[in-house]
Amino acid sequence: MPRAERPLAAGDGPVVRFAADLRKLREHAGNPVYRELSRRAHYSPAALSDAAAGRRLPSLSVTLAYVSACSGDTAEWERRWREVTAALREPTGQSEPGGAPYIGLAPFDAADAHLFFGREEPVAELVDRVNGRRFAGLFGPSGSGKSSILRAGLVAGRGNRPTILFTPGGRPLEECAVRLASFLEESPAVLRAEFAADPANLGLRIRQALVDRGDDTDLLLVVDQFEEVFTLCADPAERDAFIAALLTASTGRARVAIGVRADFQDRCARHPGLAAALRDARVTVGAMTTEDLRRAITQPAVSAGCIVSTALVARMVSDVAGEVAALPLLSHALLATWRRRQGTTLTVAGYEAAGGIHDALAGIAERTFAALTEDRQRVARRLFLRLISLGDSAEDGKRRVSGRELGADDATKSVLDALVGARLLTVDAGGVEIAHESLIRHWPRLRDWLAEDREGLRIQRALTRATDEWEALDRDPGALYQGLRLAAAAEWAARSGDAVTARERAFLDASLSARRRHTIRVRQVAALLGVLLLVAVSAVAYACYIEWSATHPLCP
Repeated sequence: MPRAERPLAAGDGPVVRFAADLRKLREHAGNPVYRELSRRAHYSPAALSDAAAGRRLPSLSVTLAYVSACSGDTAEWERRWREVTAALREPTGQSEPGGAPYIGLAPFDAADAHLFFGREEPVAELVDRVNGRRFAGLFGPSGSGKSSILRAGLVAGRGNRPTILFTPGGRPLEECAVRLASFLEESPAVLRAEFAADPANLGLRIRQALVDRGDDTDLLLVVDQFEEVFTLCADPAERDAFIAALLTASTGRARVAIGVRADFQDRCARHPGLAAALRDARVTVGAMTTEDLRRAITQPAVSAGCIVSTALVARMVSDVAGEVAALPLLSHALLATWRRRQGTTLTVAGYEAAGGIHDALAGIAERTFAALTEDRQRVARRLFLRLISLGDSAEDGKRRVSGRELGADDATKSVLDALVGARLLTVDAGGVEIAHESLIRHWPRLRDWLAEDREGLRIQRALTRATDEWEALDRDPGALYQGLRLAAAAEWAARSGDAVTARERAFLDASLSARRRHTIRVRQVAALLGVLLLVAVSAVAYACYIEWSATHPLCP
């Protein structure tokens, strides 16, 4: 006698109701055992039984196979499956004490330290550097979690010890003065004037404020997004004064930690004081390990009394493994999945209903692109297409591109900053690349761009390589384009407008000029040969005439 089916999962949500109706369909079909259904549907008994268990929404293919095996209306059940999927896309409205255990794309703050997992190693390394060297730098690509490490790791671990955290902005001395005003019990304007007059005054003021505290008490100054002193501060004197103030303060009663985007390491190295202070005091943030990702996924849920299904953990780890910018994307997808949880369990069905990391990233890309002006959208299109490696037999993939290739005009910088800020691109010392390859596969607009003119993109890639080689050979004329390659590249450049960079335009112009010079020389040689041929023919004709005249005297 077949074993009775297990009771449905608790609750009355759309997934449970869907499973209950699948069971009714099976009853109307004569209640065949799952082994018989498996024979009809070509799915395992376990998969079919799980579809009617109510723990998660089965896939559409399993659903239709189940329905077909029970002689149900597959079109009607496909419609119902899509209705349930749409319902799961809407937040459940459930809440937990203290709110959601995931924070989305925003960086973790000190108050979120109890939810911050997966970055324990760089946090410990940074703390060790700050304690041992007094001045430390945290370097990593955009989206790698530097801000979260500084805030939810380093600052949160300080407890009640004095700490000041800020970003420098366009006026770093002023920002420093504003943030320190309450701690130093002084007017920001007075502090700003003092720091500008002599950067050493920052260290003196901090020593004065700590004079009544124990010798083991230091003030920790944390400067997040330190690259802003190069990108936003337009006054070199203020930039130098700010850096000097931090360096001198770190030799007294202050400790300093700066968070810097990896592509600004060279800028820091060019400053003698910074280079010396950061020697053996750098911490680099890389991609999260599999165990790091598991902790980042599961531990916040545990703190909220929830669990993450094993299948979802495996799926999410697979989706973001090896991506250095994984943490914000992971947190974003987890927040959406948590809002669609079944009871206290985060499931693959909820993750897929929320769009997963892939669709979430595509949505961010579309919203970011739509917010740009029309001119900036053209620049964004050009940037994205340059960042893709075209596959022939394989799928298209990411392509790391140097800042030199992308160009340095204001429009490009502005769009690049917007895309980096939206976590769509990452920037480090090696160049710029797309944050996650899923963007190439799952953002419809980008796929359409790629399909429009793949051959033109291949011509562009070849042109870029040829330009690099030409410059590497000190603009050797022998490295210029000729013949069919030049004709194809010139035709593509004529219809592509600003997709051609200034470097590539210079290469093409030099190639076209060389061809024009060659054409002129060919024509000159041809004209000369024509003249010589005419002279030769005339000479031969004249010689023949003389010879004929000698042998044929004129008649009287």
